[in-house]
This record gives sequence, structure tokens and C-alpha cells, in this order.
Amino acid sequence: MNLYHILQLNYDVCLHYWLIPIRIFVMKKLLPIYLLSILLACQNLMADELSPEDNVPAEISLQENIVSQAQSFSHKAEEVIMNALSLLGIQYEYGGHSPETGFDCSGFVAYVFKQAANISLPHGARAMSQLGQKISPSELKPGDLVFFNTLKSAFSHVGIYLGNNKFIHAPRSGQNVRVENMDTQYWGSRFNGAVRVASEESE
Repeated sequence: MNLYHILQLNYDVCLHYWLIPIRIFVMKKLLPIYLLSILLACQNLMADELSPEDNVPAEISLQENIVSQAQSFSHKAEEVIMNALSLLGIQYEYGGHSPETGFDCSGFVAYVFKQAANISLPHGARAMSQLGQKISPSELKPGDLVFFNTLKSAFSHVGIYLGNNKFIHAPRSGQNVRVENMDTQYWGSRFNGAVRVASEESE
């Protein structure tokens, strides 16, 4: 190795080690800026993808939507829906007819209509199905009664229609009052019919 190559090698080595502190300095200065830019980009992306409704709890949003539909129908239907929703979570109890005792399906419906609309309904889903105005699925409005075959017998279960193919009911032993979707295979295949007992004319 001649003198030129030795000098060139020493120059490269010195240049490499001289640049290391500069590289570290630049990285320390630029890294926070780089990370901040990533954070801002993520926040903007989330803001674009999330609507204001996404920050509202699902249950509250559902209840507000249901009540708004009932309001557009009648004041009595609105009262029925609000009263029914206030009982979400009450336990099922066969023969039950109050929040204190728990509810079975018809006991729940009878309690709601008595409290909210001063309408007395008989105990028993089949008996309720004989009242009021029979309506088709396309005519369903909030506050209507919907009936199902859950015990291998027609009109053996009843709930209150909420709108958007949803209804509220007291399901069965071990369950609580809750909202269901009529579009599911289980409920859709067991739907027997509907009646309207709280009409606009009855107000």
C-alpha cells in the first residue's frame, strides 16, 4: 500500500467518525418533529373517519332514535316507548307483572301500557293478540304489539315494536328485558302478526 492509499484510508476513517456526532445531533433534533407529524396525521385520519355519533354510546343513540320515531307517530306511542325503555334490564319472572317482581312477556307489555297509556290489557300473549287492530308488517309503527311462536304455539310470545324492525320484550327465564332485531332468523321465522292498541284516534 503506497502513501496515497494510506492517506486516503485515514481521511475516510476520520470523515466517518467526524460525521457520527453530526448524524446523532440531527436525529435527536428531527425525531420529535417526525413523531409529531405522525401523531397529527393519525388524529386527522380518525377525525375524518369518525362522525359525531360514533362518540355517543350505542345504547343512548338507539334509544334517542327510537323515541324520535315514536314522537312522529303519536304522543301515546312516545309515552309507551319511553316507559318500556326505562325498564331495560329488569329480570324475567314467569307470571311477573311489575319491576319489583320481574316480568314475563305479557306482564311486561301490560304494565307498560297501563302506566304509559292507561290501557288495561289482559295477561297472556294470545289474549292480547285478539285485541285492537290487526296490521301487516309493512304497517308497523312504534307502540304496536308484535307476536311470536316461541313455545310451538302461535301467539305464545309478545313484545312492543320500537321501529326499524326492533322490539322490546321480556325474553325468558334467566334473561332480562331487552331490545331484539326482528330481522334475525330466529325472530323472523317465528313472527305471527301484530296489533295496534294505542292508535292516534284513541288519544
